Amino acid sequence: MTSSFFASPRWRIWGWVLLPLFLLVLAALRPLALPDEGRYAEVGRWMAMSGDWLTPRLDGIPFFHKPPLLYWLEAAVMSVLGATPWAARLVVAVHACLMLGLMWVCTRHIAGAKVAQRAAWMFGSSLAFLVGGQYVNHDMMVATWMGVAIWCFARAFMHDAGVHAGWARWGFVACALGVLSKGLIGLLLPGLVLFVWIAYTWQWRKILVLPWVSGLLLFAIIALPWFVLAAREHPDMLAYMFGKHQFGRYTATTFNNGRPWWFYGLAITVLMFPWVFVVAADGVQRLRTAAIRMLRSGAHDLGAAHVDARWVALCWIWIVAILGFFSIPNSKLIGYALPVMPALAVLAALWWQQHVAPRHWGRFMFGALVVVNLGLAIVAQVSASRYTEQRGTRDVAEVLACAAQSTDVVAAVDDYPYDLPFYAQLTRPLEVIQDWDTLRQTAGDNWRRELFEGAEFDASAARSLVPMARLQALKQEPHAWVVAPNASAVLNAQAHEGFTLIATGQAWSLYRSSLAFERPESTEQKSLRGCKHQRKK
Repeated sequence: MTSSFFASPRWRIWGWVLLPLFLLVLAALRPLALPDEGRYAEVGRWMAMSGDWLTPRLDGIPFFHKPPLLYWLEAAVMSVLGATPWAARLVVAVHACLMLGLMWVCTRHIAGAKVAQRAAWMFGSSLAFLVGGQYVNHDMMVATWMGVAIWCFARAFMHDAGVHAGWARWGFVACALGVLSKGLIGLLLPGLVLFVWIAYTWQWRKILVLPWVSGLLLFAIIALPWFVLAAREHPDMLAYMFGKHQFGRYTATTFNNGRPWWFYGLAITVLMFPWVFVVAADGVQRLRTAAIRMLRSGAHDLGAAHVDARWVALCWIWIVAILGFFSIPNSKLIGYALPVMPALAVLAALWWQQHVAPRHWGRFMFGALVVVNLGLAIVAQVSASRYTEQRGTRDVAEVLACAAQSTDVVAAVDDYPYDLPFYAQLTRPLEVIQDWDTLRQTAGDNWRRELFEGAEFDASAARSLVPMARLQALKQEPHAWVVAPNASAVLNAQAHEGFTLIATGQAWSLYRSSLAFERPESTEQKSLRGCKHQRKK
């Protein structure tokens, strides 16, 4: 069955339906992963709710770690579809499909429809697409726009009649959207790849005839207004975003996620399994062929007979330049490998089409590997869901959302529940109870620093960061709720004098000020009983 499906022309059509549909189904079946998805989905929800499209905010506090394109798109989608995890993931999924579609278009141009469709199935069945394409953060977005920029400028340079101005202008637009997605890397990394490729293919003269005036004007119109307006509202924002969270994270060793230099070799193996091994075979073969040709004639053509060697060189430079760039800093994340996925898929498809597809068992093998990959994506989804459920607050947030009023005070102690405001649909900032005076001197690269550094941009928003004494005051508030980890040293089931334990989830507990229950059969008790009954149903 698998073999006959991939042997028929229908697989080329059904791929455009099945793979995006499978991605969207997976995106609907998983709770918000912590901390990233809880953080970034909530910033988008708060933007939609507050109507403040200028300043991204987390818990009402300015959040200038990244530019706002993700939050703008999330807010727009949530305004139409509601604030759900699926709505937040739809933004990322659309970008993943854009990456897939443009890769197919360009691969079809350089190598034909069969190689393009094979590359699309390779990327579309990978964990990079099916998991990375639904994970709410900035990585897939910036990877997509970096890829669009590289493809567009490459198409412009490889145009038969000289530089194609239209493709080049779209490249400038893509760079601008990349900068709005995640900052300077949206411009610098496509520039690095293209610079090395232009040098290798000796196309320097074409740089002079690029549509610089119109291209830079498009870039400025798209990328610059937000930075200008946000910096006017928050004067130190640019230094904070670019100085600390761009250059600082790249050069320092004090940030989280320290990994060895070979980390991205493992990352692309996981994200592009098993096709990455095909790319490795292609690389070995091309290096061997290049060495033989150089010894015999001094040539350096690394391309297959039917594919312009400059396109093959672009893909290899794309991979090496970006992974090399991200391997330098101490802090490394698996999502940083996403920009090289299109190049990996193209190289894998070229090698497979030449060496495996002609064999009688090639179609069966390809279909079987695609099916295995889809199964791996399901396993990864189930595992991620279980892991998140054991650490998230969705269970207690359901009770809070049902029983609390919009004017009630909700506070967190001992930790910050990134997903609680999103699931509970809170309309006012969560009060975060900590010893902030001490933490400002001792906190590392964690959520505490994230909040108090953001609060420095807005004194009124800083009021949600309250001292430990606030916990005692909340005991006297009849409409006060407190969430704390189950292992909290401050509140737990054995010691919470002044609070009533309302619900215990897998990782967090929900408490209410005991004053709310002093009257017999109070309104609060009736409400809570109804919520618990609804939850059981």
